[in-house]
Amino acid sequence: MNEISILTTLAVVHLVALASPGPDFALVVQAAGKHGRKAGLAIALGISLAILLHAVFAITGVSVLIQQLPALGVALKVAGGCYLLYLGIGALKTVPGRLRQGDGPLLKGSADSLNIKQATIKGFVTNLLNPKALVFFLSLLTSLVPTQMSMAGKGAAIGILWGLSFAWFALLSYLLTGKRMQQKLQGIAVWIDALCGTVFTLVGGIILGSVLMATIG
Repeated sequence: MNEISILTTLAVVHLVALASPGPDFALVVQAAGKHGRKAGLAIALGISLAILLHAVFAITGVSVLIQQLPALGVALKVAGGCYLLYLGIGALKTVPGRLRQGDGPLLKGSADSLNIKQATIKGFVTNLLNPKALVFFLSLLTSLVPTQMSMAGKGAAIGILWGLSFAWFALLSYLLTGKRMQQKLQGIAVWIDALCGTVFTLVGGIILGSVLMATIG
C-alpha cells in the first residue's frame, strides 16, 4: 500500500470515529449551545490540539511506553475518569435549580460564562485525559502507519488527524450556533446540560470502575 492510500484510509477511519458521539462531541454541543460560537470553536481547537499530541505520542512511541508502564496507565485512567466525573457532576448539579427557576440565556460575564482560554483548556484536557483516546490513536497509527513510512508521510498523517479533528468540531460548533439553531438550543439548554452531564458521568464512572475491577482482580 503506497503512502497516499495509507493516508486516505487513515482519514476515512478517523472521520468515522469523529462522527461517533462521545465526550468530545458532547462537550462541543454543550459549549456551543450554552456559550455561543466562540466558545464552541475554542473547545474544538482544544480538542484538536490534544489529538495532535496523541498523534505525536503514537508516532514517536511515547504511547507505547505509557502502555508498557502499568502504574502510569492506571494514573492516566484515574485522572481521566475523575475529570469526566467532575465535568458531569458540575453540569448535573445545576439542573434542578435551573428547572425550578426557569432556564434562560447566559449573560455575558456571568459566573457560569466561559472565555476563550478556559474553553480551549477544557477541550484540550477533556480529550488528553481520555484514556480511550490514547488507546485509539495508538491502535490506529500502529496498524495503518508502517515504521518505514517516510518522515513526510508521518508528518502528513499527524497533520490529517489534527486538521480533520478541528474541521469537524469547528463545523459542528458553527452549525449549532446559527441564529435559529441558537434560539432553539437556548430553549433546551438545561436539558443539553443534563444529557451531556449524564454522558460525562457515565463515561467517567465506567473508566474508574474498570480500574477498580482490574485492581480487585
